[in-house]
Amino acid sequence: MTHPQQDLLRVAADDPSRAAVTRPTVVAIPVREFEGAKSRLGAVLDAEERRDLVTRLLRRTVGAALTTPGVVEVVVVSPDPEVLAVASEAGARPLTQRSRGLNPALHEARAAVRPGHRLLVMPSDLPAVTAAAIGAVLAAGDAAGPPCVVLAPDRHGRGTNALLLDPPDVIDPAFGGDSRAGHAWLASSAEARFVEVAGVLGLDLDTPDDLLLAEVAAPEAIGVE
Repeated sequence: MTHPQQDLLRVAADDPSRAAVTRPTVVAIPVREFEGAKSRLGAVLDAEERRDLVTRLLRRTVGAALTTPGVVEVVVVSPDPEVLAVASEAGARPLTQRSRGLNPALHEARAAVRPGHRLLVMPSDLPAVTAAAIGAVLAAGDAAGPPCVVLAPDRHGRGTNALLLDPPDVIDPAFGGDSRAGHAWLASSAEARFVEVAGVLGLDLDTPDDLLLAEVAAPEAIGVE
């Protein structure tokens, strides 16, 4: 028997316009410096190719988020002026990171969210990102209702490739290491509903193996004709 929530997630993944998104959402995308980005891909891509790749992925991620029903703003937080310039050109609000580290950057982004909005945290290195995939995460949040934490795990089942927080301070972001388990534990401790949306944003680009998978799953995202 199919659970009703599973039906909702499947509909949202096929057609985000059919998902009943009722709460405005701010998408926060943390990005490190372009210089030296994706060093673990150094065995297969040179520095210029890696820079072109992360720039392309950032523009793609911002574009997908901006076209997702329910998203009212996309904020890119980074200490790198070049990253912020690309983000602004793509239609995002640039936010200069004053702190150091990923989770502190997300605290800064959360402070910029207006009351009544929820927060979706996403990295910029998801080659298969689409408005439909983002819509599936938002639809899961609508089905759960606040307070809730909705997570899209990575393909290894250990990391977090998207994190919806409703309200934004329901838990603190805890990226790094086994963040999937960490976020689940924090949600339980906060007595918030915890929902996982598997399969929609599982691929991120960190290793040469990831790049090979992306060449098949989303060749246009990485510039493969």
